[in-house]
Amino acid sequence: MDNFPPMAYRDDSARRDPEWLTLGQAARFLGVAQSTIRKWSDQGRVPAFYTPGGHRRYRRGDLEAFLARSGPGRRQAGPAVLLVDDDERMRELVRIELEREGYDVQEAASADEGLASIESRKPELVLLDVMMPHVDGWEMLRRIQEQHGAGAIPVLMFSGQVDDDARRQAASSGARGFIGKPFDLEELVEQTKSIVPV
Repeated sequence: MDNFPPMAYRDDSARRDPEWLTLGQAARFLGVAQSTIRKWSDQGRVPAFYTPGGHRRYRRGDLEAFLARSGPGRRQAGPAVLLVDDDERMRELVRIELEREGYDVQEAASADEGLASIESRKPELVLLDVMMPHVDGWEMLRRIQEQHGAGAIPVLMFSGQVDDDARRQAASSGARGFIGKPFDLEELVEQTKSIVPV
C-alpha cells in the first residue's frame, strides 16, 4: 500500500488537490454509501490516508484501480434491496446493517419515491414500512403487485402496530413476511437472507 506523503498532512494545497478526495467525494465517485467505503477502507480493500484531524482522504487513482479490480460495473454489489420508510434514522441503521452483509441498498422516504425507484431499477426485495404519510405500505404493496404481478417482487413489511390482524393482512396481501417495530436488526437481516440470500 502506498504511504501518504508526510508533508501533505500539513500542506493545504495538497488537501485541495483534485487528485485527493474526501470521504463523501470518494463515496459519490464509487457510487456507494460513505459507510460502505469506510468499511472497505477498514478491510484494506481501498487505501485511505488520514489527516492529523483523523479525516480520511482517498487518491483518485486508487479508486480507479479499485473499480478496475471490481469488474466492469461501477460497484461490487450484492442483491438489490429497496428500503421504504419515512424515518430517516431507521433507514440509515437498516441500510448500514444490510450493506455490511453485502446487499446493495436503495432508500426511499415515501411510497411514491419507492414506486419511482422500482420503475428505474427493479429490486430483488422491498423492505416496506406500513405506517407512512399519504400512501401507506399496504397501498404501496397493492400497487407493486398491480404493476409487476403478485409475488414478482418479494416484499417484507414492518410496522410499530403489531397484532394478529396486521400479520394476517400481510399474509393475505402477498407479503413474504411481517416484523414488528422497533425490530431486532439481526432478525431483519436473517429474514432478508432467507428471502434473498447474499
